Amino acid sequence: MKVRIYEHRAQYYETDQMGIIHHANYLHWFEEARIDLMDQMGMGYDMMEKQGIISPVLSVRCEYKSMARFGETVQVLVNLKEYNGIRMTMEYTVIDKETGQIRCVGESRHCFLTRDGKPVSLKRNYIEMDRAFREYTEQGKEEA
Repeated sequence: MKVRIYEHRAQYYETDQMGIIHHANYLHWFEEARIDLMDQMGMGYDMMEKQGIISPVLSVRCEYKSMARFGETVQVLVNLKEYNGIRMTMEYTVIDKETGQIRCVGESRHCFLTRDGKPVSLKRNYIEMDRAFREYTEQGKEEA
């Protein structure tokens, strides 16, 4: 599966008083890229939620390397780092599209729950979803 890189053009409202992108916006960009990747995998949040599955954030980490500014286009590289059917970890690298300079790196950890908050194993209960995640994970290992 060929994955399209997610791109975001930095908006004025995302800047802070110093004229740089406010640090909290990188987390929004992580989410946008994660949703885009899952859509490309055929496992979009809308499809999962229709089947009664939610995937809340357990933790998030972001390490800033350089400043992004209004008007720049960034590429958010997202990778499914770990997946076991119950939890997943996504890793992110935000780079300036024009210069290739890394703006930040990070990761987010998620689990899969039913709408009423009970843990669910995709491997046991949602075989097609599990297959899509596992195929993507295996593809990443082959390309490495």
